[in-house]
Amino acid sequence: QVQLVESGGGLVQAGGSLRLSCVASGSSLSIDAMGWYRQAPGKQRDFVAQIFSGGTSNYADSAKGRFTISRDNAKNTVYLQMNYLKPEDTADYYCYARDWGQGLARAYWGQGTQVTVSS
Repeated sequence: QVQLVESGGGLVQAGGSLRLSCVASGSSLSIDAMGWYRQAPGKQRDFVAQIFSGGTSNYADSAKGRFTISRDNAKNTVYLQMNYLKPEDTADYYCYARDWGQGLARAYWGQGTQVTVSS
């Protein structure tokens, strides 16, 4: 089992910045991918960014140039630095992790952290 705890959400004005953090915990972690999705009210959950243990990352088009994902493997922590925030970035942000315990890939999700961007 993997537990994910997000932090760093809040209210910010358009053009501002926030940094989200997500810490993974559990026994015998074998996480390769960690990342972020977001879900705005009444909409589906959308991919934002992900990063692999080797450092490779990719982003949704909406995040490119504004968001930066990073990871501290030693701390099992993933970060999302969000700059130049827009009102349309308002959503609940969910951390996820893909763990390969016992050779099987399983996806785990955090409970989400709310980001509100005012215009």
